[in-house]
Amino acid sequence: MRGRIIKESIDLFDKKGFSKTSIQDIVDAIGVTKGTFYYYFKSKQELLRDIHLNYILELLKEQEIILNDEFISCKEKMNRLIYLIIRNIKIHGKSARVFTREVRHLDNEQVKSVNAYRKEFRLNLQKLIEEGIAKGEFRENLRSDIVIFGILGMVNRSYNWYNPDGEVSEEELVNIYMDLILNGIKKETNCT
Repeated sequence: MRGRIIKESIDLFDKKGFSKTSIQDIVDAIGVTKGTFYYYFKSKQELLRDIHLNYILELLKEQEIILNDEFISCKEKMNRLIYLIIRNIKIHGKSARVFTREVRHLDNEQVKSVNAYRKEFRLNLQKLIEEGIAKGEFRENLRSDIVIFGILGMVNRSYNWYNPDGEVSEEELVNIYMDLILNGIKKETNCT
C-alpha cells in the first residue's frame, strides 16, 4: 500500500503540483481512507520527502555501478551517467519532475537530507572530471566544479522539455550533449 500511495502521489503531484494536491485527492485516487494514508506517512510533506529520497538514492546506486567500472574510460563513464539521467525521463519522468520542481515544499531539515544526496551525486561527477583530467582524457585547465554545475544544469533541464517518444532518441540526445561537453559549438578551422 505504501508503494501505491507513493505512485499515485507522484502522478498527482506531477499533474496538479504538490500544493494543489490534497491528502483527500490521494486517498480518493487509491480508494482508501485518510487513516490508511496516515498509517504510512505522518504528513503530505513526509511523503514528498520519501519521494525525493527514493529518487536520488536510486540514482546514486546506479551512478556507483558506472563509476566503479574499471574497464571504461572517464569519457565513457560520463556518457553513461548522462544517459542514466536522460533514460530516467522515460522510466521515472514524473518522479524526476516532482524531484526537481517540488523540493521547495520540503522543510529545512528535509531539504538538508535530500540536498546531502544531491551533493554526493554532483561531487561524484566532479571527481570523475578530475580523474579524467589526471588521466589526460580532459583538458587540464578545467574548473571541475563549474563544469559539473553546467553539465547538470543542461541535462537536468531536459526533464522539462524532452519527450522520449518524440523524434529525438535518448541516444541521440546523449550524443548531442556529449558533443557539446567535449567539443563545444565552436566551428573547427583548418589551418594550412
